[in-house]
Amino acid sequence: MPRAGVRAVRAFLQKELQPWTMRWEEDFLGIPAAARAEAAAVVGARPGDISLTSTTSSGLVTVAQGYPWHPGDEVLAPLGEFPSNAWPWLALQSRGVSFREASLWEGQQAGASAWASRPPTIEDDLEGRLIAALGPRTRVLTLSWVRFQDGLKLDLPRLSVACRERGVHLVVDGIQGAGTAPVQLEGVSAFATGGYKGLLAPEGLGFLWTDEAFRQSLSPSGSWLSVEEATDFSRPSTDFNRAWLADGRVLEPGGPNLLQASALVESLRLLNEAGVTAIADHIALLQERLLEDLRGSRWSAEVNRLLALLRAGRLGSILAFHHGNLGMEGLNQIMKSGYRQGLFTSVREGYLRVAFHGYHTEADVDRVAAWLDRVSGTTS
Repeated sequence: MPRAGVRAVRAFLQKELQPWTMRWEEDFLGIPAAARAEAAAVVGARPGDISLTSTTSSGLVTVAQGYPWHPGDEVLAPLGEFPSNAWPWLALQSRGVSFREASLWEGQQAGASAWASRPPTIEDDLEGRLIAALGPRTRVLTLSWVRFQDGLKLDLPRLSVACRERGVHLVVDGIQGAGTAPVQLEGVSAFATGGYKGLLAPEGLGFLWTDEAFRQSLSPSGSWLSVEEATDFSRPSTDFNRAWLADGRVLEPGGPNLLQASALVESLRLLNEAGVTAIADHIALLQERLLEDLRGSRWSAEVNRLLALLRAGRLGSILAFHHGNLGMEGLNQIMKSGYRQGLFTSVREGYLRVAFHGYHTEADVDRVAAWLDRVSGTTS
């Protein structure tokens, strides 16, 4: 979290301790409005299309529970989605809605067999396989823009065109890419993300973007703030003859956590000042530097695979090194050896994940390269 965010939290915490000092227009209404505006700028959208949510999951649940389903409808997802983009849809089974997965490449595996999966290469047509899997009962294609385990970035414009042609809504889990890559939302129906990870805010507040026409098809949240003139106390609060709002506030669960929102505003503002495109370009340069530094190491095969994907624009901010023959124990030992040197990576389903952001430097890359080169022949 940026220093400005820390200062904002401290300032608002004082108001939480003395709630009589809270200002209605500037704080209760103004802070959420500022968060929506900054969130919209991050994804190149309008503030009116932004709904503040607590997490990525809550945004996806809002869409899943609000869509007008009919028995027999289907949700399609790539094989190997993070659970936050599976359980909201699996919870619809009692309403007669099925959840189906499609593999993205030959040899991809997930679940109990995830570690036996072949890693993706530049030759794999990920979007083509998803498009071919769309069926007559498919109402929603839901996917992670940047995948959590292998770091692949899916081509949203290509997928959105195919979905629109078939009357399918494209719903995106964007948390692994938001803040570190510019996103194209044209043709997308919904995009959900938490405020942490690439957005640099504390965990517990995020946002949901929805296309206006799609939003009108969703059931409203039913909160007291999701109707017209909700905060105009010159009108009796018990007057329930009100219309639902047309903008993103109609999907919000009520008043947001203003303490969290204060930090989120400052984090998003920092990203917008730097420019997400500039951040993405910086990350790509760091990634290429790391991979070039690892040529000739035990990671050489992965270097070639990842460089091809990187140069084709197929990766987000995560470089995911496949374990090869190291297995879970070997990869975890490598990860823990980095912890002892202040290098914090993660292991997910067969991959060692190294992620960069705009604040990382070439010196950081060189430290990572030296570490990975040292552990290249051993897992101790």
